[in-house]
Amino acid sequence: MATSTADFWFDPLCPFAWATSRWILEVAQVRDIAVHWHPMSLVMLNEDNPENHHYGRTDELAPLRVIVAAAQQHGDDAVKALYDAMGTQIHHRDNQDLPDVIVRSLAEAGLPADLAAAGESDAYDAVIRASHEDGIARVGQDVGTPIVAFNGTAFFGPVITRVPRAEEAGALWDATVTLASFPAFFELKRSRTEAPQLD
Repeated sequence: MATSTADFWFDPLCPFAWATSRWILEVAQVRDIAVHWHPMSLVMLNEDNPENHHYGRTDELAPLRVIVAAAQQHGDDAVKALYDAMGTQIHHRDNQDLPDVIVRSLAEAGLPADLAAAGESDAYDAVIRASHEDGIARVGQDVGTPIVAFNGTAFFGPVITRVPRAEEAGALWDATVTLASFPAFFELKRSRTEAPQLD
C-alpha cells in the first residue's frame, strides 16, 4: 500500500493547478503515494463575485462536465486521462477552443467521441458542485485551484510556477507533508512574480 495520499482538486482551465498537478506526477515517480483526482470549478468559485472577470462563462464548465460523464461511464481512471489530455491542449498547445479541446482530448484518452455532448448538458453540474464544495469545505472560501489534501490535511496549493523534477519534486513533497502534519500550521504566502512556466 502507498504510504501517503494526495487528494487533488482541479479545474482544467487553471494553469496553476496544472503546474502543481505535474509536480504531483513527478512525486509519484520518487515517493510511494496514491493520487486521487477530483473536479472543482472556478466558474462556481467565482459565481457570486462581481469583481470576477475570469472563469465566469458557463461554457467553461464543459470540460468538467465531460470529465464527470466519463468517470460515471468509464470509471475514475478516465478523470486523470482526460485531465492530462485537456491540460496538454490548453496549457501546452494554447488551444482555447473548448469544444475542440474536448474532442481532441477524448480521442487522446481513448474515450468515446459521443461523450463530448456532456459538455452541453447541465445534468452533471450537481456532481461537479458536490466535489467542488467538498474541496472548498476543507480549506475555506478565499482560495482557488489547486486544493490538495496531504494525508487528509488540505491546503490551497502549493502554488508553483515551475515544475520540480525527480528528487527535487520529492523534497518539496516531503516538506509539504511535514507542514501538513503540524495541526496548527495554516498558511505560508508571498506575492507571485511570474506566471507558470510550462515548457
